[in-house]
Amino acid sequence: MSQFTFVNDIKSAIRMDEPITSGPAPRWMKKNTESSFSNTSRKTNDLMSVKKTPSKTPNKSKSPASRSATNTPAKPKTPGGDRFIPSRMSTNFDISNFKMNQENENLDLSPTQSDYRKAMSENLHGCDINNVRVLSYQNKAPAPPDGYQNALKVVYSQSKTPMNIRGATRYIPHAPDRILDAPEIVDDYYLNLIDWSFSNILAVALGTSVYLWNADTGDIDQLLDLEGADYVTSLNWVPNGNLLSVGTALGPVQLWDASQTKRLRIMNSHSSRVGAMSWNSHILTTGCRNGELVHNDVRQREHIVSTIQSHTQEVCGLKWSTDGRYLASGGNDNLLNVYSGLPGQTTYQSEPIYSFSQHQAAVKALDWCPWQTNVLASGGGTADRTIRFWNCNNGQCINSVNANSQVCAILWSKTYRELVSAHGFANNQLTIWKYPSLSKVAELTGHTNRILNLAMSPDGSTVLSAGADETLRMWKCFLPDPNKKKEQKHSFRPTILGPGLR
Repeated sequence: MSQFTFVNDIKSAIRMDEPITSGPAPRWMKKNTESSFSNTSRKTNDLMSVKKTPSKTPNKSKSPASRSATNTPAKPKTPGGDRFIPSRMSTNFDISNFKMNQENENLDLSPTQSDYRKAMSENLHGCDINNVRVLSYQNKAPAPPDGYQNALKVVYSQSKTPMNIRGATRYIPHAPDRILDAPEIVDDYYLNLIDWSFSNILAVALGTSVYLWNADTGDIDQLLDLEGADYVTSLNWVPNGNLLSVGTALGPVQLWDASQTKRLRIMNSHSSRVGAMSWNSHILTTGCRNGELVHNDVRQREHIVSTIQSHTQEVCGLKWSTDGRYLASGGNDNLLNVYSGLPGQTTYQSEPIYSFSQHQAAVKALDWCPWQTNVLASGGGTADRTIRFWNCNNGQCINSVNANSQVCAILWSKTYRELVSAHGFANNQLTIWKYPSLSKVAELTGHTNRILNLAMSPDGSTVLSAGADETLRMWKCFLPDPNKKKEQKHSFRPTILGPGLR
């Protein structure tokens, strides 16, 4: 049998599918052997220590905390990962899939339709899907470990600030500079009851009376007081003079010389209340409750130059552009009409060159851009709550923004590329907008009821708001930069406007 043993040894030596037992063991095998041996010896020692008979006298030097600390080795703290992988448990994949696959709808919906669609969405989905993001993670990223420093921090901290960002913000006081009482001011959205002249005199209509406040001296004068059932419905100063036009509820329009406290004439242009007026050189355009516009030449005995009937309801907004090329009128019929005109011309067109019907409520807030005389800003009432911007050279709406509240008045700033709007429910605030980005610069609150009208000081630094809460508030929101322009100083003293005013 010895011959077979030799053959078997040769066959086993040349077989390639069996482990090689001859020669030194590889390094990885040695490590595994050593680690397994150490683990086996550790387990043996643990078993031996368990089998030992415990002493009858307990070791008082060791507390339970120390014994547990001795038996259980402390785990080393592992540093946090270099990435934040958020949990997707908070993502609603059904709504996300719907939003990714739906087509973009560019619908010009009314505020009522938008609120209805929002309510239906909340009832069906349990939330407003317009505010749901496709990818949203509620958990915040973990904080970096103590002592961690970003290697890129030095690079970003040493970068220079761009020139267009420097000085982009300014301080705007959020509290009024002065508050005046205005008792008996008529709470009517369609009236225009304050105006500020170029000679720094503020005219305020309080019921049947008109008061003049000289902002330079602080003097108060009562200009007029109507009799009977009549009351003041609108005021408007001539652009560069002391002539004040006063519209009344019964229809006649009075012209007063404020420097002499003298009435010059009465113009019987309308048979219903005059809620809006605007000057163009010596032409005074008035709008009344029946939707009629009248151009009056105050120099002539027969003052009516032209009569226009383009609104079916009350005219509540009226504004000539600064260059006299356009006249804008807004009415309670939700229409905004733009007419062509020139300063001092004798004839006027009876039909508007543009008639805009995009607003869904009365259009009272109107103002022309001071540096782009063809750009008009208009605001709608409660059912509209939108500010729109129009290019009257081509009749296009160049921009719009949802103000989320009734727009009562609009004024462009003379100092900055900004405008301020006055609002009603729910915040009764003034909002300052950056133009043309239409981003909010500030919101000024304080009125407890809706704001009826706005007026601006002749230097353009102060805005005065008249509220239905019977207060007048002055906001220094457009103070010029002292490094660029010297501020014109006007002393505002605590005064009394009419009976009971302070």
